[in-house]
Order: sequence, then structure tokens, then C-alpha cells
Amino acid sequence: MKSIETLSAILATNFVLYVKTQNFHWNVQGPTFMMIHKMLEEQYENLAEANDEIAERIRSLGFLAPGSMKEFLAASLIDESPNDLPAEKMIQILADDHQAMVDKLKELIPVFAESGDDGTADMLTARIQFHQEKVWMLKSHLV
Repeated sequence: MKSIETLSAILATNFVLYVKTQNFHWNVQGPTFMMIHKMLEEQYENLAEANDEIAERIRSLGFLAPGSMKEFLAASLIDESPNDLPAEKMIQILADDHQAMVDKLKELIPVFAESGDDGTADMLTARIQFHQEKVWMLKSHLV
């Protein structure tokens, strides 16, 4: 079923974004360390909850959720990043990744809605709001 493959790709992307955000949380350096460190902690905690919500949605639809790093990396819309980047580069990468999620979710919501899967469409709509807010917050650190 194409919609489950798509939802699995969203889970994979969210999981990679979660790991990347936690990686940057651990490894950010510089004069704004504490502010960025705390902001990223809030973000990866939300992403972790979303991983569970998306996986449980897949299960509630009667399918197995992907659960290995190999599956996540193969299906993700974003790539991993090294952990030795300047803080500004970390912030830009995360802003770009959140924007990629917004763009993909906006594309997918009508697909789920048109197929009658309003529950998934509603869940993804809520995720758009989260990712849009993160784009704004992250980009605010770059001006």
C-alpha cells in the first residue's frame, strides 16, 4: 500500500531528524551553547514523541512500522550530518530539514485526505505546525 510506504518514509525522516537534533544538542559549541543546547533538547524530545505517534499510526492501520537504522536511512528524505560543525551550520541544516518536512507533509496531506484517511491527515497537519515553528525559531538564530 503506497500510503503506508509514504507514512513509513515520514517516520524514517522524523527519526533521522531526531538523531541529528540530538547529535547537535550534544556537540554544539560556542558562545550561544546553552541557548542552542536547551532549544535542541526541546526539539528532539518532541521528535521522539512524534516517532512513537507515527509508528503507532502505522500499526493502527494494520502494518508493521520500520524500526531499524538501516530502514530509516534508506527511506529518509534527509541525510545524516557530521557532529563537528559550527553552531551556525548546525542551525541552518536543521532549519532546512524542518522545511523539507513541511514541504513533504503539505504534499502528502491531500493524498491521505482524498483516500479517506482523515486520522493520518490530521496527525500530519499537526506535525506541519511543529516543523513550521522550528523553521522560524532556528532561522531566528541566523539573522
